[in-house]
Amino acid sequence: MKRNKILSLLLSVSMLTALTACGNQGSDTPAASTDAAGTAAATESAASSDNGYVLDKVTLVVDGTFNASVDAYQDKFIEQWDVAVSEALGHPISLNIQQLDHSSYVDGVGRLFASGDYPDVILLNASQYAEYAKTGLLWDMTDAYDNAKFQSHMVLPAVNQSVRIDGRQYGLSTGLGGGCITYVKQAWLDAVGMKAEDVTDWDSYYAMLKAFTEQDPDGNGKNDTYGVAAAGFIGSEAPYTNYLPQFWQNAYPNFTYDENGVWYDGFNTQETKDALLRLQQAYADGVIDPESLTMGTKDVREKWWSSDQSGSFGAFTYWSGYWNDNLINNMDKNGVDSGLARLAPLAEMDGYLNRESPVYCIIDDGDGDDSREQAIFDAVFETMFDGGTVQTLWVYGAEGYHWSTKAETIVTGEGTDNAKTYEYKDGEFHLRLNPSDPSALWKKNAIDPSSMICSLENGFESATDLTKECNEFFSEHSVDAPHSASCDAITNYGGTITDAKNAVIAEVVVKGGNVDAAMDNYVKTTQDMVDEILSELNVQ
Repeated sequence: MKRNKILSLLLSVSMLTALTACGNQGSDTPAASTDAAGTAAATESAASSDNGYVLDKVTLVVDGTFNASVDAYQDKFIEQWDVAVSEALGHPISLNIQQLDHSSYVDGVGRLFASGDYPDVILLNASQYAEYAKTGLLWDMTDAYDNAKFQSHMVLPAVNQSVRIDGRQYGLSTGLGGGCITYVKQAWLDAVGMKAEDVTDWDSYYAMLKAFTEQDPDGNGKNDTYGVAAAGFIGSEAPYTNYLPQFWQNAYPNFTYDENGVWYDGFNTQETKDALLRLQQAYADGVIDPESLTMGTKDVREKWWSSDQSGSFGAFTYWSGYWNDNLINNMDKNGVDSGLARLAPLAEMDGYLNRESPVYCIIDDGDGDDSREQAIFDAVFETMFDGGTVQTLWVYGAEGYHWSTKAETIVTGEGTDNAKTYEYKDGEFHLRLNPSDPSALWKKNAIDPSSMICSLENGFESATDLTKECNEFFSEHSVDAPHSASCDAITNYGGTITDAKNAVIAEVVVKGGNVDAAMDNYVKTTQDMVDEILSELNVQ
């Protein structure tokens, strides 16, 4: 690696080490064990051919979001990957996985790079990606991506456009980070004489909520419906505002950062005060279900699709993708008209919030020759989205272990009161028992089948056309959520600050209190804690 790249990298690693206590949060997937056979060394084939650089081995570093861990048949994944990719490339190649502990992944990656122990391919979260791209360590894969064979069956092209930095692409995201959109009951819109496409700004949105509340949209002759409901007026986890996005608009009531990267308390802002006043109005007008203060997501879902629509509501912001299918299926099951419209973001919103999605990156050896990096791209990413055997490995895992097409009977939770039996015929694709949790079926490996960027062509794809359509809608109308803040002070004081936020919400929204006075009280209660958190987050 060139000297300037080494110096730049070391500076970056020093910065990341200093920021370790305040690094971004990753997925909630449990940490997986480290592969004892794995090493972090990048490997290069000594062989060359007239067709260019030839790899014999690829080293991959991942975190706990790679669900086929050492204890969950990772060896079988590797065996099947080696065979399938060797056949695809026409020469032997092996995969070496190093799976770092998920909870300390940022730290682990920093130590890995500081040691000079570079892998070929590495999974990075959004903040790591942005930081390491500046160092020249990550290969610019823009041309390789734009000309990739998998473009022929790309279904979500916008996903990777959003990860480009100054128009260049240094990592590949396998699918959407995911987020929520607003669904509206079409029968209720028809009943009040409205159209979803006419709901374009706050005033028209609020008019719709009032109509759902006051004009008996369920036709039972009673004044017993609401415009909207949610699992809390503020979310308990990032991105916090996703269940009531029209009310919060572009407010972000948690620690966030400005265009210069300076962190601040997003709860103590005018945007948050404005959002609280919108919620206050809705609560006073009765257009928002008052039980939203205490309801969980299950409670809200069951109200939405209940066979008795009294007490139900017409607008529901919930997860995109396969949840579109779930909502319709449960409405059908309960005899509720399942016609749904999707609302585009209001004019006052930048968009629905897309959770941060990690990216797979190729390490650039800095020699000015892209042959090695292109060979890694072809071996890993072209096959990752081949539409068949290898993509199935990434999506579902190893055949015969994570999934199968052979006839069999599978029992989840065997020996318990919640045991459930599944019967599968020969040739029927199905997921097998989760090796880490025999009470449940395996769901996925490293790529989410409901939101992957390329379709599977072998008939094993679990995403329906409706799920794909919904994901395309979300992709078109979403913006990336801010990176999540994390540091020791947040760990120490986060619960207390959350209690203080909830006190403001109860005072302003439920009791109709003065927002300025409530916010002043929040500041008095939390100032010292907030200052300590910001001093940690903004350390240079």
